[in-house]
Amino acid sequence: MSTPELGLPMVVPAPGLPARVRIHEVGPRDGLQNEKATVPTEVKAEFVRRLADAGLTTIEATSFVHPKWVPQLADAEALFPLVRDLPGVHLPVLVPNAHGLDRALALGATRVAVFASATQSFSKANLNRTVDEALAMFEPVVSQAKKDGLHVRSYLSMCFGDPWEGAVPVHQVVRVCRSLLDMGCDELSLGDTIGVATPGHVRELLTELNEAGVPTGSIGVHFHDTYGQALTNTLVALQHGVTTVDASAGGLGGCPYAKSATGNLATEDLVWMLQGLGIDTGVDLGRLTATSVWMAGRLGRPSPSRTVKALAGTAQPPKE
Repeated sequence: MSTPELGLPMVVPAPGLPARVRIHEVGPRDGLQNEKATVPTEVKAEFVRRLADAGLTTIEATSFVHPKWVPQLADAEALFPLVRDLPGVHLPVLVPNAHGLDRALALGATRVAVFASATQSFSKANLNRTVDEALAMFEPVVSQAKKDGLHVRSYLSMCFGDPWEGAVPVHQVVRVCRSLLDMGCDELSLGDTIGVATPGHVRELLTELNEAGVPTGSIGVHFHDTYGQALTNTLVALQHGVTTVDASAGGLGGCPYAKSATGNLATEDLVWMLQGLGIDTGVDLGRLTATSVWMAGRLGRPSPSRTVKALAGTAQPPKE
């Protein structure tokens, strides 16, 4: 136990938790893609730089989805060269298909991600394909990426609930996860897209994934905070041995499929909890908070993160 500094939690470790957690920061991609207004390219680049300065080492930079579908990220070719040489930082990018992979490879990307769904309804709505058709589309993309020496992550949405289908059977999620690993994905990100997961559901899914041969080390979790469960569900995942957690600086990003959804788990809220548990993240909470305050100013609205609101007056500004 240690006495807290101003603006930091008291450290009281709990047994059975990992010593370190890698935060997979999704704000620049998953967060900004939901903005109504397009954020200027240089502002996005500065956002990535400030996140890196705060100590985040995995920052999802952008998406190579066709601009027609995600106009907010239409500047991927312009943005990526501005940030790709940040020292010690991994900058994964989303690629929806072979063409997206080619675009990413041409710019020197070394980490890519594909985006699948555990449910038929969302797969058809988002990809205009059934689950199996989407998997068939991703297989050559993953295969080519691995041949080129890239790290491949797969996002799997609707792992806990679907706005059209309701609760998603665990075995259904396990089947798709197993297929993604079998085609060569290095990492799975289990998405609670509409924020309906609860601790017992999380524990059951992780246990059944292990029983199906999916190692905990290949699993990351991506919780939304629609019902205020994101941190609780994250803690359950940590107790299970998961060490990769997705989060979005300032809580950027929402879910269009759930009314009143508060969007992604805020990175600051996650870091506050992890620091209080004595878990190392390498992140400077003050600099991260200041970065989110800065970005909120560019977006013209306050951050929804509770920790940002609490610490905004004490945060140290990022290095210029």
